[in-house]
Amino acid sequence: MDHFPIIQALCRAALAQPTPAVRKQVERLRDALTKDGETKVAGALSSLLTAADRSVELVPSRIAKSRAQFPGETLSRNTQVPVDRETAAPLADIVFPPDVSPQPPLFDDTVSRAIGSLLEEWGSLEALAEVGVEAPKTCLIYGAPGTGKTRLALWLSAQLELPVLVAKIDGLISSFLGTTARNIGNLFAFANRYRCVLLLDEFDAIAKLRDDPQEVGEIKRVVNALLQNLDSRREIGLTIGITNHPRLLDPAVWRRFEVQLEIPWPNFDVRVEIARSFMPPVTAPEAHLRLIAWFTEGATGAEIEALVRTYKKARAVRVGEPRQLLDTLRQFATLNSARIDPKRRELLFADIGVLFKAMSRDPSLGFSYEDIGNIAGKDKSTISRHISKSGEVELGTGDQ
Repeated sequence: MDHFPIIQALCRAALAQPTPAVRKQVERLRDALTKDGETKVAGALSSLLTAADRSVELVPSRIAKSRAQFPGETLSRNTQVPVDRETAAPLADIVFPPDVSPQPPLFDDTVSRAIGSLLEEWGSLEALAEVGVEAPKTCLIYGAPGTGKTRLALWLSAQLELPVLVAKIDGLISSFLGTTARNIGNLFAFANRYRCVLLLDEFDAIAKLRDDPQEVGEIKRVVNALLQNLDSRREIGLTIGITNHPRLLDPAVWRRFEVQLEIPWPNFDVRVEIARSFMPPVTAPEAHLRLIAWFTEGATGAEIEALVRTYKKARAVRVGEPRQLLDTLRQFATLNSARIDPKRRELLFADIGVLFKAMSRDPSLGFSYEDIGNIAGKDKSTISRHISKSGEVELGTGDQ
């Protein structure tokens, strides 16, 4: 379809806030394309429908019932946050719901369903109270840097229409004896007064193992103060901790968190959707999105975003000139060597026939010789010739 990128963009915009009628029409278009043999463009619409389903599943309709049940005074943009007495550095920043992106972060189906169930519990406080149980008030989110942990915490808070009190670790930690523990107490006292979510990012900096031989006695006092304040807040408001280094956390800290959510590396399908989400206003062919996802195996969402920025810049600065995606990938791999899986990087700079063979054989890509030719700027007979001349592929080609 000559104008499918425009149709795809219209469908994506419509599905941002889907109604049953909109969804039905997109499904009809997908089914008609499938019937006509346009399987690739139909698959692109199926991906949009799947992403729309995930967004709906993450936000239960009952969540509005319990927003008012979180206690405390209302935070405003004029509310002054507590500061460190010695340095006057603020102990926290405040992020309000309108300042948070309305788009949910992208995770695999298992994590998305777990997040949806957590939101559903927070949206059903009255129903839970009737059967003598409570929704969890503490949540620890951990995983590799760049996997979307902080974005998830902010998005969850925005769904509850609660401002987020984001602790500033550099303001909390002090070189003065006893000051760090006092700052933690002041931060929690402030959070307990107001209706908000307390977000402790880089949590391991103040929740380290108390038996770490590299730490002095002060860290024990800090962790003890943290544990006491977590206990006192449990019945008052929501607390979310975030860490890239879960092994550094004291075991007693782990026990304070009712929910312990690990954010994994994004799989292939999630990487496709992450690339798609960062692409506007540029419209990229579906094959380009899939190849970007393929070459970012083992990458985080932040690293995929960086590659998409490179792709968009290449499209912008070379208007009217042919620009191959493979050239852009090689440029990114050269300037950001640590962000590309070594096996993928080796393929990218290998003999072109070896690369084409790996692309044609990978089931996740599902590329024909014609698809590879469109990406490489060659006809399919040339692609076939390159592949036939190449030796056996000995490099990894699939998600492990």
